Amino acid sequence: MKTQQDAAIFLLRITLAFGFLSAVASRLNLWGNQSSGWNNFVKYTAEINSFLPQSWAAGIAVLSTTAELSIGVLLLLGFQIKKTAWSASILTLFFAVAMSISSGIKEPLDYSVFVFSAAAFLLSTFSRYAWSLDHFYNNNN
Repeated sequence: MKTQQDAAIFLLRITLAFGFLSAVASRLNLWGNQSSGWNNFVKYTAEINSFLPQSWAAGIAVLSTTAELSIGVLLLLGFQIKKTAWSASILTLFFAVAMSISSGIKEPLDYSVFVFSAAAFLLSTFSRYAWSLDHFYNNNN
């Protein structure tokens, strides 16, 4: 039972990490033809945050990309998982709310943004993270 739970927590952490890293890779054209590209992302950021001044879009795009890259790398490594997962939950909840305000509730539901946020929150609630830097560090001290 413990091994199954460890595997589930590990898979949750890794899939969340790759979800963040894939989005960043798309913005940076690392997915080739399937990439969204930076300019399209800045436009999308302005659309999703339509309730904010359009001049803020580029700054929000940089901040969100930096946050998503950091969260993705930290989750992948398994470092500071509780704090990182909680931060991921809050970031994606803000994204879901902004999507809901600007595009209606259907879009964040269709893209499972609320599920992503809830999954990150769930990850933040565990006390043990096998196969992570946190686990390695805690077992060697």
